[in-house]
Amino acid sequence: MMDDESREAYEHLLAQRRELIAGRLADSARRAGRDPSEVLMLAVSKTVGIDEVVCAHRAGYDAFGENRPQELRRKVEAIAGMPEMQGVRYDMIGNLQTNKINQVIGCAHLIHSVSSLHLAEAISRRAVTSRVVVPVLLEVNVSGEASKSGLALGEARAALDAVMGLPGLDPKGLMTMAPAHEPQAARSTFAGLRALRDTMRTDSGLPLEVLSCGMSDDFGIAVEEGSTLVRLGRIVFDPTYDLGV
Repeated sequence: MMDDESREAYEHLLAQRRELIAGRLADSARRAGRDPSEVLMLAVSKTVGIDEVVCAHRAGYDAFGENRPQELRRKVEAIAGMPEMQGVRYDMIGNLQTNKINQVIGCAHLIHSVSSLHLAEAISRRAVTSRVVVPVLLEVNVSGEASKSGLALGEARAALDAVMGLPGLDPKGLMTMAPAHEPQAARSTFAGLRALRDTMRTDSGLPLEVLSCGMSDDFGIAVEEGSTLVRLGRIVFDPTYDLGV
């Protein structure tokens, strides 16, 4: 746990970094003729503790993401009793195993990583049992990399049709991850996700308003290509991350 002096210094650092990140996001949005307010900055807190999350909220973040279900639940339960953290949302952004779904239901504002119809069906069953409706994104492996999870491009449309028929699920859009450290491949991946969403929106009649793509190293490209939610971890929380200022 941080003392008051350390907490104040860290909060100041996060606020300074957020101003720079927001500025870069705004520049990318304007280059694409977009309003920067269309894009949500999700602070990925998987490497930090509760104190750091509170500091990030004070610095201006009100949406967070976790990769592991147990850590998501731990943090959601920890901030539940903090009046200043009311209204903060937590999303599940990492791979989700069927035996961990119960840890996420009721905690996650949005599940980004519905990577298969099997997983969607399992979430649906838990949602019905819990009498809730779970907002979800379909994870699509646009780049086709074997190392990445997600639905293949050719599977995504049929998967959405199936998910639309499952009780307890509310499909909000799509998510993808781009090849690391390859700007052109990243741009192609993000553009491919947007094109897929546009087609699926027309076919399904759903708004599919959320495109979750772009991380610390490539969020500017993602915003230029239509992302509405960028998942930012190291660039937010790691003081050693080079912002290139």
